[in-house]
Amino acid sequence: MQEYKDRILEISKEIENEIIELSDSIYANPESGNQEFIASNLHVAILEKHGFEVEKPYLGLNTGFRAEYRSKKPGPRICYMAEYDALPEIGHGCGHNLLGATSTAAGIILSKFIGELGGRVIVLGTPAEETDGAKVHYVKKGAFDDIDLAMISHPTGGSYYYKSGSALAIDTLMFEFKGRAAHAAAEAEKGVNALDAVILTFNNINALRQQTRPDARIHGIISEGGVAPNIIPDHCVCKFYVRAGTKAYLHRLMKQVENCAKGAALATGCELKIGPFEIAYENLVTNEALSDVFERSLRELGETKIKEPGEDYGSLDSGNVSQVCPTIHPYFPVSTVNIPSHTAEFAECTRTPYAHEKMMQTACAMALSGVHIIREPGTFAAIRNEFNRSRK
Repeated sequence: MQEYKDRILEISKEIENEIIELSDSIYANPESGNQEFIASNLHVAILEKHGFEVEKPYLGLNTGFRAEYRSKKPGPRICYMAEYDALPEIGHGCGHNLLGATSTAAGIILSKFIGELGGRVIVLGTPAEETDGAKVHYVKKGAFDDIDLAMISHPTGGSYYYKSGSALAIDTLMFEFKGRAAHAAAEAEKGVNALDAVILTFNNINALRQQTRPDARIHGIISEGGVAPNIIPDHCVCKFYVRAGTKAYLHRLMKQVENCAKGAALATGCELKIGPFEIAYENLVTNEALSDVFERSLRELGETKIKEPGEDYGSLDSGNVSQVCPTIHPYFPVSTVNIPSHTAEFAECTRTPYAHEKMMQTACAMALSGVHIIREPGTFAAIRNEFNRSRK
């Protein structure tokens, strides 16, 4: 493998400046989910430059794309998933400018080998991970039906790589309470207080927490709470994220949270409407055989600071991909100190030489993983066999 490793590093050096420019340009032009026109066009331009055939828009998403580089020889179909949406006000506080550039770089590097090795390289542009994750839409539309495995690597604070682990399934609930307005002092007895129903919903959920599993997370906001203190609110809305370690437990917990709102409506006399406000994400199931290949590739590139996955109470639309395709979602460092994500400080870290260095190292490891998988039929079989067992 030394020859392949040396060639990967050489190609990485050749494209490094344009990949850094890609990441930094997206940082300078942050766009929210499904509005990433600049970011997706930048990715497409560099992929087309390197010989990829691109479909854009993809499956009805204007900022989504599918870029393919095909060999004339048979072999595994390897997908790298690129995210590039930003957070409101904070910008790229989740580092998706680096994440997307890493996947595009990995795809370009691996594409230089498949002419001789065989297979196919796919780079999927996946908008709106922070909200209405495109990967959920892609799964429903069959985008992964002809893909053998998928990889993505996410920036994180601190100087360690973290192996791919788990992430919680998540669903959303919006409770809309309809009451009856009245003067809050002169004729309060004529009112039906929708805000009381919202507050009782929060109290009921807080009472439920003692009976929830340790991996469960329930958190919400009051998005509409009335208009004036002297008017009994007749229309109030609250929204909740509900998370759990498995889809089965999430379904059960959702019913319990719904009952909290139903009880509040009954107690106050309000009418209640229940519905989602964002797309649900399934729990991430890491393919350990694929994770082992990525770790091996990192170590072959000289990286030793690799930790086991920590407890992850977030949620990812990659979880939906992992239900239909062998998937990994490891983390790579962008700072030498632990800086929390979803902050302006984290966004600033993504432009540093250290972050750029780790971005390119990660892209090389993802590409080297692809070389291993194509060249080693036993490794590819182990990945697919583990996935097939997990679905039984």
